[in-house]
Amino acid sequence: MKLRPLHDRVIVKRVENETKTASGILIPDNAAEKPDQGEVLAVGPGKKNDKGELSPMSVAVGDKVLFGKYSGQTVKVDGEELLVMKEDDLFAVVVK
Repeated sequence: MKLRPLHDRVIVKRVENETKTASGILIPDNAAEKPDQGEVLAVGPGKKNDKGELSPMSVAVGDKVLFGKYSGQTVKVDGEELLVMKEDDLFAVVVK
């Protein structure tokens, strides 16, 4: 199944956090926090402004983004957990 987001929504796949600290201590799954970083898999066409013109999205497919811990709606697609969220829920694009 494929998802095509509508309006100013994006589909994000969480990027898993490290399960080991810098000093080599393993973090058990139940103690690890949900990552607040992900990769954009799909982007909607954008939101219409007051004049009815389409405002382009600021993110693109493949961008690494930061978002709030409780942002978005979780959906399962082909056994994979994805997030659907508005572009406004994204904090930043990770630039390397």
